[in-house]
Amino acid sequence: MRKAGGIVALIAGIFAVIAAFVTLMIGGTAAAFEADGSETVVLLGWGGVLFSFLVIVLAAVTMGAESRKPAVLLILCSAAGALLGGTLVAIFMALAMLGGILGLFGPPRAAETPV
Repeated sequence: MRKAGGIVALIAGIFAVIAAFVTLMIGGTAAAFEADGSETVVLLGWGGVLFSFLVIVLAAVTMGAESRKPAVLLILCSAAGALLGGTLVAIFMALAMLGGILGLFGPPRAAETPV
């Protein structure tokens, strides 16, 4: 289950990066036309980029981890990304949170014995 959760979160993180750059593009376009609140949209875009990259890293760590700590950090990071990344990023962070939950309930990885 951990490997499946890591793969789900990894795919969600990649799509969240794309969504964060779309948010940045929308905020930059709004700033060019001097729209109200455009700075907030740009900040949401940067928050989405930050937490999306953290989700990608934690998803990769969750796939090979022996403990549940990376999965817990993945859940916390996806929740923070959903709050601080904007609406487009939040959609994919929900999927990343599902991947973190799958990684949390996976059995512990068996230690490899040398042959």
